[in-house]
Formats: sequence, C-alpha cells, structure tokens
Amino acid sequence: MQSQENEEWNDDELFEHHSFTAAKGQEPLRVDKFLMNFIEYATRNKIQQAAKSGHIWVNGSIVKQNYKVKPADEVKVMFEHPPHEFLLVPEDIPLDIVYEDEVLLVVNKPAGMVVHPGHGNYSGTLINALLHHIKDLPVNSNERPGLVHRIDKDTSGLLVVAKTEAAMTHLAKQFFDKTSEREYIALVWGNVEDDEGTVEGNIARNPKNRLQMQVFPDGDEGKEAVTHYKVLERLGYVTLVSCKLETGRTHQIRVHMKYIGHTLFNDERYGGDKILKGTTFTKYKQFVDNAFKILPRQALHAKTLGFTHPVSGELMRFDSEIPEDMVACIDKWRHYSKHSQ
Repeated sequence: MQSQENEEWNDDELFEHHSFTAAKGQEPLRVDKFLMNFIEYATRNKIQQAAKSGHIWVNGSIVKQNYKVKPADEVKVMFEHPPHEFLLVPEDIPLDIVYEDEVLLVVNKPAGMVVHPGHGNYSGTLINALLHHIKDLPVNSNERPGLVHRIDKDTSGLLVVAKTEAAMTHLAKQFFDKTSEREYIALVWGNVEDDEGTVEGNIARNPKNRLQMQVFPDGDEGKEAVTHYKVLERLGYVTLVSCKLETGRTHQIRVHMKYIGHTLFNDERYGGDKILKGTTFTKYKQFVDNAFKILPRQALHAKTLGFTHPVSGELMRFDSEIPEDMVACIDKWRHYSKHSQ
C-alpha cells in the first residue's frame, strides 16, 4: 500500500495481552507485584517497563507501577502489537452481503460484530467471516485482510471490502482523497440548535484514557477531522441527525458530536448511557431506561456508502435500512415528544 492508505488505520491499535480481576479479598498490592503473581515467565523489569510505557490499565485507565490493586479491580496489559496466539482463522459466520463482484463486496454489518480481531476479540469478527467466504483476501499494511475502512463494534451499517490488491489500493486512495461518500444516521442527546453545520477539530487518543478519542481544537495534536451534520428530526430531549464524513478518524462522529454538546444516545464509552437532557421525574427516568434496553448500544448506523468502482469506473452508491433496534428507539422518542408537550 502507498502512503495514501486510508487514514483510519494510522491510529494505534491496542491488543489485550492479559486480563485479570482482583479477588474480593485482595489485600492492597502494587500492580507490578500483582501481575508477577499471574503472568507466567514475566519479570519485574518487563512489567515495570510496560507500566512506564502506559501499557498497564486498571478499570479502563492507565496506571503507574506503584498503583495499589484493590478488590474487584480489572487489571489489563495492553500493547500495540497482537499477542503470539493472535491468528486469523476462517469462521463460518453468516454475512449480509449487499453487493459482490470479482473485485469487491459490500456488507451490512450488524451491531455487536467486531470488524477485526483485537481488544480481546480474537474470533467472531467480520474478518473471520470474510476469510471463510473468500479464500485469498489482499492484506493491507496493518495485516487487515480486505479492509479499506472500518466501523465500531456497536455501530451497524455498510462496509466495502476489497478482494484484490488493485481494488484495495484504488479504494483506499478514494478514502484518502475524500472522494468516497459516507453518511451515518445518529440519535444524539439534546436539541441541536442549528439545522445543519460542520464540526472541525483534530482528533487523537485521550492521554488519560486511551480507549477514548478526544478533540484537540488548537490542532497541536492528532489528525484533521471534519464532520458535516444535518438535523433530520427534533424529538424533544434528543435529535435525529445525518452525519457525513469528510475524513475518517476513529470514533469521529461520536467524538465530534460530544464536542459540540450532543453525545450519542447510549454511547457508554463517551457518557451517553446516562440521562444528559430532560427532567428529574421518575417516569422520565423509567422511559429513558426502557429506551436504553431497546437500543443497548450507541445510536449510530452507517446508512449510505458511495465510491467509484475500481475497474469499471462506475459510480456506485448503496443505502441500508436503519436497523430495528434503532428504529424502535426513535419511535419511542417520537411518541414521547408528541405526548409530553
């Protein structure tokens, strides 16, 4: 692949190498000593080096080597490289294929399916399914067979997959040159003030929590990110919006919408799984809790995907239905907003 490879792959990947939960009777113990008790062949020096490099996490946050482990703490060791047992194994997993020819296919990914192995998910991913469906997938520079772009585990929607190296290079250049079309539908907290607008702000990993991304408006860190949004429907304490990506950064829509004060509904990682707008009435809280149960993930769907075919030069555009869980949640809010005036 050339340096023009899709920018979505330039962010550090994190792979879970070890994970332990401290017992209920755990006495306070330095995390480096704690890990020494659990990791076979580990040396104190290696564990301390891992801590200095920010690879030891407790309850989702990076800790130093002298952190005292407490009962029920979740301790993880995370690295940018995959563990030795990391293998790409074909698995017979059903795929919702929207389109397929000799050089590419378009799939509609369900919410809950991880796109590629990592973060402790080493099976059941889209790549595992693709390797079963297609024998020889080209590999990009990040060892991701067939993938030109990606969407988050709990985001549903359309992805294009390359079946040849030439198709991968051609499609990756379109994403890099910002000539592809990607429209997402999102339900966000709050009444979005402007009917449409553009969010601009560099995105990079949150230095305090590397599972999160954040906006660096001064441009001193991260990579350029641009999201165009348009209000589709106002539903009282939430708003249905269309988001079109000009760039493709990790968690871009989730981070940009939070940045302007409109966190995605039920986005646990960014705080959208709490009541961010509305009343203090018990009935309202019950209503929101029920809405969370209907849609147990962030309210984000990759609805439209457009690109130029790598061989024919034809402009291809695909559209997908908003999944049932998201439709049910939107309908619930629609009914609430009409009857709470």
